[in-house]
This record gives sequence, C-alpha cells and structure tokens, in this order.
Amino acid sequence: MIFSVIVGTRPEIIKMAPVIFELQKRELPFRLIHTGQHYDRSLSEIFFEELGLPRPDSFLGVGSGSQAEQTAKAMISIEKELLATEPSAVLVEGDTNTVLAGALAATKSGFPVAHIEAGLRSFDLRMPEEHNRRLTDHISAYLFAPTESAAENLKRESVPGRISVTGNTVIDACNRYVPIAEKRSAIVSRIRFDRFALATAHRAENVDDPVVLRNLVEIFEKSPIPVVYPMHPHTRKALANNGLLERLEQSDNVQIMEPSGYFDFLTLMKRSRFIMTDSGGIQEEATAPSIDKKVFVLRISTERPEAVESGHAVVVGTDPEKALQEMKSYAESGFEAPNGKCPFGIGEAAKKTVSFLLEE
Repeated sequence: MIFSVIVGTRPEIIKMAPVIFELQKRELPFRLIHTGQHYDRSLSEIFFEELGLPRPDSFLGVGSGSQAEQTAKAMISIEKELLATEPSAVLVEGDTNTVLAGALAATKSGFPVAHIEAGLRSFDLRMPEEHNRRLTDHISAYLFAPTESAAENLKRESVPGRISVTGNTVIDACNRYVPIAEKRSAIVSRIRFDRFALATAHRAENVDDPVVLRNLVEIFEKSPIPVVYPMHPHTRKALANNGLLERLEQSDNVQIMEPSGYFDFLTLMKRSRFIMTDSGGIQEEATAPSIDKKVFVLRISTERPEAVESGHAVVVGTDPEKALQEMKSYAESGFEAPNGKCPFGIGEAAKKTVSFLLEE
C-alpha cells in the first residue's frame, strides 16, 4: 500500500499537512507530489519549511498559464508519476487546477481518487474553482466532506463515490500552528498601525475585472480602520496594468506587504480587528477557536455558508457602498468577536480521513 499525495498551492499544502502527519504517525508509505501551480517560492516552498513537512518527492514545475494550459500540463506530469508509483489511492484537497488535474489523471489511469474537502458549492459558475470542485467530486471514489451541508450537496448530485463527514483539516492545522506562530512570528513589529483590518484579494473574477478591482481599491482606501494587505503577485500585476497600484501604495490607509509565510499570516489574522477577503480558506480559518474573527467576504456568494451561519462571515460583495456600510457598522459595535461555534469540526479531520481510507 502506498498513497500519492498531490498539492500545488499554499492552501493545499496547509490543509494537506495534517493528513501527511497522520500518515507519518501511522507509518503509512506515501509519495508527495508538488505540481508547482504556485511557482513563487514565497507562496509555496516556505510553507514546507515552516510546517515541518517533508520536501516533495517530485516537483513538477507546472507554473503559470491559462486555466486549460495549467491543468493540461499538470495532468501530463501527474500521470507519469502515478503510473510509476501505482498508488492505492490518490489524495487531492480543495478546488484548484492541481486538484482537477490530479483527479482526472488518476481516474483515467485507473487509480481511486480521495477528495478532501468535497461537496463545497458556491453555485457561481464564473469561478474556475466551482468547475474544479464539481468535476472532481463526480469522479472521486472517496469524498471527505467537511460538514453535513457539504455532504448533502454531494447526495443531491448523486455522486458515485463514498461520502464521509470528517470536519475540515484547516482546523487541525490551526490547532497545531497558531500557538507556534504566536511565539515565532515578528510580523506585528512591521505593521505601522496600532489596529488594523487584514485584507486579501486574488480571485480571478475579482482581480481580472477592472471595474471590480477599482471597487476593491476604494473599499481598502475607505475602510473604517487601516488595512494591512499582503499582496498576491497576480493581484499586484493586475493593479499595475490598470493604473491602480501606485494609488494604493500612496494611500495612508493601506499598508501593502509581500506575501506572508503561514505563521506570519496566522498572526495577522489573530491580531486583526476583522478580515476582508475573497478567499474561501480564510473564511474557514477565521472560525477556528484560536482565531475567531469576523470576515467580510468580497464576493457575491460563498461555498462556506456554514461560516455565515455561525456568525463569522458576512457576504458583502464588491460594491463599495454596501461593503463599507457593513464594515462601519461592525466597527461602531466595538469589533465584537463572533464567538460562534466552529462549524468545521474540532481538529480531528485528518485522523478520520486516514482511518476511513484504511477501512476501505
């Protein structure tokens, strides 16, 4: 028995880490494959070092490209790896091009796919991630849903694979790493504000749309408290191409930073008064008891409705007037912590996932 574990981006590395540790704990052989979808070292390799993970057995160097090009290149390289390994199961996590490429390559080569974080739905077909997660779910043999709601999505779609509700491995990661981050990170000393909101924005439907991108800049400029913004390279390029980067850099209300390492980012989340983001994973991390922050979702929909139901997340879209009104109201309330129950489990998702695979 040997497992192939496929990652390609920062969120996948973080969320797959607890599963890797569980495999190591049980002395189960696995081969770790990194597609290189996030090809900037600051967005990928640093996480292996910080998280104490083994270096990938194979780095495929897929890099950038169009959606189809990136997925196709990853499929070709992953197929070669899987045929050489002949794994008992291929583990993928989330909704990236790496996930879809891994699932397709495995299925077409005759190896069962185990999809961690299955069943999420935004019902927004503008999003490449929605295509990826739906297609992956329908060709996976094992589907590890983080919540009962996600499992219900899978049942409604009559997916053929076996479904297990495990919780989300991101909570496992937060439980493990937040205490370490607080001891090791010095990021707060670089923040020029006494209190701040943390912002991220990188989704294609936001940063590749000039109108939406301009709206985001206005939201950050007019935020009721100053904004700390670790900026994704793709977003930086989009801002520059649209003549908005210099404007944001000159704002007294915004501090742009380079992409943060995981420990630094956990610390920024914990120390912020609130978070504004288009990220799905951050909506989950904010619900962890060790972070427990309000999140304003800069999208028109979310595939994490559980975070909304728990009181942690509010979907505000990208219209400046609406988004800023929600943030100002929250600031006027005194930045009260959500204090809702974490809807994504108690940190045993990796244990449940590996146990289920061994039972099969």
